[in-house]
Amino acid sequence: MKIEFLYWEGCPSHPEALALLREVLGERGISDAVELREVLTHEEAVELAFPGSPTIRIDGRDVDPPGAEWPPGLSCRVYRLSDGRASPVPSRQQLEEALS
Repeated sequence: MKIEFLYWEGCPSHPEALALLREVLGERGISDAVELREVLTHEEAVELAFPGSPTIRIDGRDVDPPGAEWPPGLSCRVYRLSDGRASPVPSRQQLEEALS
């Protein structure tokens, strides 16, 4: 399984998202390494189709497919939760569904 964690250092929510991802992986007994990648430039964001920080992809698929369609750029990402609220990190449910 390929687990990618892309982030922009200017976004304060990426440490929380990484901790949640590692917690969910641990609970599921998944020991695959998380590939961390800091996105440094707008050009790199475009090249990586990076819709904001943090972005988590499992086997190339974004954990929040609708959010993956936002324009690329160096910004903080907004995740839409199942109840319609906005969050700076994905929900546990989004991560678990992506890992299923």
